[in-house]
Amino acid sequence: MNDKRYIALPTDVARHYQAGGADANGQIPERKISEGGSMPCRHCLSEIAAGDEYLVLAHRPFPAAQPYAELGPIFLHAKDCARYAEEQSVPAMFRGWDNIMLRGYGADDRIVYGTGTVIGTGEIEAAADAILANPDVRYVHARSAKNNCYQCRIERAG
Repeated sequence: MNDKRYIALPTDVARHYQAGGADANGQIPERKISEGGSMPCRHCLSEIAAGDEYLVLAHRPFPAAQPYAELGPIFLHAKDCARYAEEQSVPAMFRGWDNIMLRGYGADDRIVYGTGTVIGTGEIEAAADAILANPDVRYVHARSAKNNCYQCRIERAG
């Protein structure tokens, strides 16, 4: 199955945070200067370059709070950046990483047990296909294998 979309943080959500809007904890995002290396922006799905200003904030990538709606830290360019196009290929930023965690979620936005896996980033396409083949799975989260931080959402195209 090669008909997937890699879905970045919506632009309206990114602009809210970039304008100083409160995060999922009700706090104003922290502003920092990147030292480079493993600082992925969840809006453009690219690394934040050394010297660029970025935001650190708490984000919940779910429509509502519930026991499985994890909340955690994400990075975001402090200035406007173009949203990642929902291409049918793995975002380039993942290619430089050793591994990643994928986990399937159902229509109720809860984890579909047995779908979580930590894989090498060269296996993202095949692993996402396998998880999305499960009829109980509506979408997949790509998350940091080391820190469990949300990166993006993967869905079937169309």
